[in-house]
Amino acid sequence: MNKPIAIQGIKGSFHHEVAQKYFDVNTDVIECLSFDDTVDSLLNGKTDTAVMALENSIAGSIIPNYALIDDNDLKIIGEYYLDVQHNLLASQGQSIEDIKEVHSHPMALLQCKEFFKNFPQIKLVEAKDTAGVAKQISEQNLKGIAAIASKNAADLYGVTILASCIQTIKHNETRFVIVERQNNQIEIKALNKASLKFELDHKRGSLATMLNVISDCKLNLTKIQSLPKIDTPWKYAFFIDVTFDAYKDYEKAIVIMQLMAENFKVLGEYKNARI
Repeated sequence: MNKPIAIQGIKGSFHHEVAQKYFDVNTDVIECLSFDDTVDSLLNGKTDTAVMALENSIAGSIIPNYALIDDNDLKIIGEYYLDVQHNLLASQGQSIEDIKEVHSHPMALLQCKEFFKNFPQIKLVEAKDTAGVAKQISEQNLKGIAAIASKNAADLYGVTILASCIQTIKHNETRFVIVERQNNQIEIKALNKASLKFELDHKRGSLATMLNVISDCKLNLTKIQSLPKIDTPWKYAFFIDVTFDAYKDYEKAIVIMQLMAENFKVLGEYKNARI
């Protein structure tokens, strides 16, 4: 019997939606209050697979999650791009004029801040989970408090949608990665994307040289994110995503990059979900 999938948040969250779409609509999940808890469920064997958001087209990278994947030697075995549509949810019978506070995840609040400029009376309050607030509103029949969450959360917990698609930029995608403790078993011919990490000294041309290798080996750089090394001032770790048409080109590139960089690591090899 397959173990459940770990997600950050509860049923009705966007992580839950990704688990349903990537695996199966009836996939069983482990609900985790934080990304640290999500990773812990992998490390202690409660699950073999977890879903983690990594970046958003509006708000940018979720930087701590890069470190969680790297520090715990997890492997990215897949990805999923979800079209995130935020909705304003409240208990039955409420109108937007009744709302005094909106509680939601900080990322959701950030993505919807323009909408609330039209409602200066509403106070925005950070919460741990989008769907969690919707569930709380439903169970406690809260008045004057609304949530920002998915349509799935509204359907699951029986709350009313006061306003739909309230995110500032209507095309709002979040990239989620599927992580496990071990590499997946996808055939090499099916692999066309990889996530890599390496460290470079803070000196002229070091990053440019690495980027030239990527270009010369016919790889396409689709993402680059730098994180400072806390214990070594002015030294940086770089997290990059590359796509490729031929695995042999990718193999050639990583052989060269391993020689040029420190602490080079392959975080995962998988199928490009954008194709």
